[in-house]
Amino acid sequence: MRRSLTILGILLLAGVARAELPSATDAMVRQTLAAGKPTVIDLGARTCTSCKKMAPILEALATDYRGRAGVLFIDVYENGAATRQFKVQMIPTQIFFDAQGKEVKRHIGFMDKADLVKELKALGVK
Repeated sequence: MRRSLTILGILLLAGVARAELPSATDAMVRQTLAAGKPTVIDLGARTCTSCKKMAPILEALATDYRGRAGVLFIDVYENGAATRQFKVQMIPTQIFFDAQGKEVKRHIGFMDKADLVKELKALGVK
């Protein structure tokens, strides 16, 4: 019984300690868009249910595509200026940019990993 409680405690701590993508700053956005790689920026909030569901997907994509594509998250409550800059009407909103930093597609609402990957591949990410 004691061992089961210990294992349960470790699992709970691991879930709480899970890393999240930090909210990108304006400088991070500029740098990523200027890097010459396709990029997806997800604008949402840590308190939004759909955004919470997307968090682990974005984390996985950021790792999977490191060096090949930019994957950023902007918390619109931490960076209200981004809401105006990117003309966000609802969250979450995913904006896809080509390698030249030009917006090529926008999606509003939850987007699963397969659809995000499909869009990145359409931008030439291998």
